[in-house]
Amino acid sequence: MSAPARPASPDASPGRVAFRPNWTARAGWALLALYAVYAATQLGFSPERFAGGLAHGQQFLARMFPPNFSRWELIQSGILESLQIAVIATVVGIAVALPIGFLAARNLMPPWVTWPTRILIALCRSFHPIIVAILFVKAIGFGALAGVMALIVASVGFIAKLFAEAIEEISLKQVEAVRATGAGFLSTLIMGVQPQVLPRFIGFATYQLDSNLRNSTMVGIVGGGGIGATLFTAYQRFDFDVVLAILIVIVALIMVAEIVSGWARKVFQ
Repeated sequence: MSAPARPASPDASPGRVAFRPNWTARAGWALLALYAVYAATQLGFSPERFAGGLAHGQQFLARMFPPNFSRWELIQSGILESLQIAVIATVVGIAVALPIGFLAARNLMPPWVTWPTRILIALCRSFHPIIVAILFVKAIGFGALAGVMALIVASVGFIAKLFAEAIEEISLKQVEAVRATGAGFLSTLIMGVQPQVLPRFIGFATYQLDSNLRNSTMVGIVGGGGIGATLFTAYQRFDFDVVLAILIVIVALIMVAEIVSGWARKVFQ
């Protein structure tokens, strides 16, 4: 006796399509591609200019090799100053960002406290560190202090925002348990909030130190001290072999900072 025939699946009907094309999304991507082409034509992009840039870039790279470390003392002093700028800006920025992050957490503070605090954080994040460094250079003059102040502003904007978001994601059960013991507000933060956000905060802090190391090389270009000033001077003097030597040292410094930050995360987590 033959087995009974199975009913045909409704998805197997001849006129049905498994994956219907999303014509709205396709039209959106097509418009985006057309606008990219239009923007490129408005900005003066052309194959001839690109080919000429490749030729000039080849000549530039040829003048950079081999790297020249004969000015090692100047490079060393610039790198040391950049490291000092980054460390000071990170420590002070974290110290300022911690209370701001607490005040911006909407699950701990009322709206009349969080909104002004979040506006302050947005202001700190609105401008690139180079723009802030230019403002401080104009205000307090050339030197490392202007670079430190610019990176402190950047650190406050980054750390305070992420710290506030980390606090908003914590479990309030532990906070309520600490409050039930009769602990005050500060004790509640230390015993109920801090243990839950400490691993993430260590990650934020190490990333900010790495970011400040990179940004300290840029703020020096506009007069904020550090290795950026040495790099800009070498560019102006067309000492491209010295430029390559400085870039190699900067890359090595960033790699060392990455190793140290990874070690710090393993220790505190």
